[in-house]
Amino acid sequence: MQLANAVVLITGANRGIGLAFAREALARGARRVYAAARDPSTVTLPGVQALPLDVTDPDQVARAARECRDVTLLVNNAGIAATGGFLQDTTLEATRRQLETNFFGMLRMAQAFAPVLAGNGGGAMLNVLSIASWINRPLLGTYGATKSAAWALTNGLRHELREQGTQVTALHMGFVDTDLARGIEMPKSTPEAIVRAAFDGLEAGLPEVLADEATRQVKQSLASAQAAYLAAL
Repeated sequence: MQLANAVVLITGANRGIGLAFAREALARGARRVYAAARDPSTVTLPGVQALPLDVTDPDQVARAARECRDVTLLVNNAGIAATGGFLQDTTLEATRRQLETNFFGMLRMAQAFAPVLAGNGGGAMLNVLSIASWINRPLLGTYGATKSAAWALTNGLRHELREQGTQVTALHMGFVDTDLARGIEMPKSTPEAIVRAAFDGLEAGLPEVLADEATRQVKQSLASAQAAYLAAL
């Protein structure tokens, strides 16, 4: 999947990684970039088309699919995070809220835009996941569960969409210097570096992009007896 002349829709495109995706898509020659956000007035990047979209709202998702019939690349970037582990979330509210965006939002978008991509020759879907798909700690315990679910969703979609010629690429990375990770004192990548790696992998036809060294180490460990998810802090 090449970005040149592509029509790209990016969820959560008003800031952070989503904004970096929009900038990089334009730089790589995308013909049109739909920059989706709950509040389209927060989309200020010149050259994109702001799109009102809350991925937790089925009606808004359906409307976006009706109005954006030319999309050839869907970037499922919208996501939220709450700190805390499973035993802290005694009401389960934080888990439900994160699942609604990080898993069900991605699923809604995939269901709505699969026919659009098929109608435009197959195209591609890029799902923004996380190192937390594979490793879970109390700091982001419930968040990690939602990203594990999104990883499973992505792997299933890859097979379901193969027949219609849609490329599905998963993007995994560790902490990124965005509002989502503000206040977390850990090494962080820049959004620009993550997005460059993601689009490089997408254009190379990769099914999975491991965008930083920590993520590559964790993924490699999964097949060993010392898998990273088993290690104590």
